[in-house]
Amino acid sequence: MLDTFQGLPVHALIVHATVIVLPLTAVAVALAAVHPRFRSWIGWIAPAAAVASVVLVQLTTMSGHKLYERFERVHGVSKDLEHHKQLAGLLIWLVLPLAALAVAGYFLHRREDSGKVVLNVVAALAVISAVSVMVDVALIGHAGASSAWKPIVDNTNR
Repeated sequence: MLDTFQGLPVHALIVHATVIVLPLTAVAVALAAVHPRFRSWIGWIAPAAAVASVVLVQLTTMSGHKLYERFERVHGVSKDLEHHKQLAGLLIWLVLPLAALAVAGYFLHRREDSGKVVLNVVAALAVISAVSVMVDVALIGHAGASSAWKPIVDNTNR
């Protein structure tokens, strides 16, 4: 299912949505956690985007596994591609807490009896989670781009 679409690898198509949606969602969750005016403006969109990001990451990972299997069969796997796969495997474990903290923060701020300490802890964890997601997305993207383009650049620099 997540192998090809009209002759192109699904991963090459869906990964572009992931690298745009995930960092934007992480920034929105972090801002909603620490900035009351932004939080009231963004409302339910930040936690909804964070939950949707879990699905998007899973689809991206599944399509990536299909593409990885093709490389294994045809070209073999480079160190860069293996590194890309390892970093990508971590992403879901960073996005799940981001989504949980975004949803928790949203509902905690809507309750009158939420303690300030609890709100501050959730906000701090949300910011840490958002930063970790953005760093991992950048590292995954670099490793993926290196695996795709480095051999071409290396072979044309001669």
